[in-house]
Amino acid sequence: MKTAEKKKIKSQSGSYFQIAVISLLLGLVIGSIIMLILGQNPLSAFYNFLQGCGIAPKSNYAGGKNQLSDFSSFIDYLTPMIFAALAVAIAMKAGLFNIGISGQMLFAGFMATILVGYSEIPSGIAKVLVVIIGILCGALMGGLIGFLKYKFNINEVVSSIMLNYIAEYIISFFINTMYVDPVSRQSTEISQSARLTLHQIKIGDIKYDIPIGFVIAIIAAVIIKFILDKTVLGYEIKAVGANKKAAEYAGIAVNKNILVTMGISGALSGLAGVTYYMGYLASIQPKTLSDLGFNSIAVSILGNNEPVGIFFSAIIVNIIDKGSTYMSSKTGLDAEIAPVITGVILLSSACGVMYRQYGKKIAEKLQEKKNAKEDVA
Repeated sequence: MKTAEKKKIKSQSGSYFQIAVISLLLGLVIGSIIMLILGQNPLSAFYNFLQGCGIAPKSNYAGGKNQLSDFSSFIDYLTPMIFAALAVAIAMKAGLFNIGISGQMLFAGFMATILVGYSEIPSGIAKVLVVIIGILCGALMGGLIGFLKYKFNINEVVSSIMLNYIAEYIISFFINTMYVDPVSRQSTEISQSARLTLHQIKIGDIKYDIPIGFVIAIIAAVIIKFILDKTVLGYEIKAVGANKKAAEYAGIAVNKNILVTMGISGALSGLAGVTYYMGYLASIQPKTLSDLGFNSIAVSILGNNEPVGIFFSAIIVNIIDKGSTYMSSKTGLDAEIAPVITGVILLSSACGVMYRQYGKKIAEKLQEKKNAKEDVA
């Protein structure tokens, strides 16, 4: 690679990082202003966010809990978001917008629930089957969106939204008629042997939630990074995303890449679904799509659609989300302050193109002034 190209890539990476930092600071500043208006100390509130996630210690703990157990619950909560944001990212690399993450999660979670969650299959086999079912069901639904895109030129946003509603209402029908728990009004809780979270495992006197899916999420992120940066498929995906006509002219099978990319995106969504419904939760609420599937779009954008960036952005967003309950109990502030802060961060990150354009204009003006001074001298 030429030196000029390396400098350009390094410059772009730096600008993306700067935008992420600016977005985070902007969210925290606006959140702080709101807290000050409400008569609260922002620094204490932000520290409470960290305490609620087990990143900072609390003054006291209930029986069977400590800082590490809080942190294990946070990692359990974080895992589905990583998968979902990776699903968004790889689709965006190909110039596609997979807004059907929530529906794909629900479909994968439901199928894994009824096929394995209510069975008496031994724990080790059951967990492996849950992962396989999640991948296959997610890939099937994502691949269908890709097929509709290239075969009938149906916009993936439209088809994925429609499939979200189809999955939501059909699955709700089956839950309410066949699998409902009369007390919770949710689907009957799955067996612990099929659950991807080792729930309330007692080590000494402390109970932990140990998410098996987190290890899979790390592996998935490494694989996606390798595919995008080191393989022909990754090059073709990015080429299609950059310019479909140019990619087709270069001999790349655009339609095949659309189908494959949406299949991979769907598979990752399926993993998000099983780690959410068969991991963090143990049942499904009828007529409800998880907000996680929609929030993952913004998390992916904040992370610049890169696996490493997604890990950090998912951690930041989930600290605010997960820690809001504890913050509310300690300060008396409504937990709804958390979505406000998160919304500002994500909205600001979505304005990255605008920031770069302004930055470029300012840099050009400064360069013009510098050149003018040099000419005078």
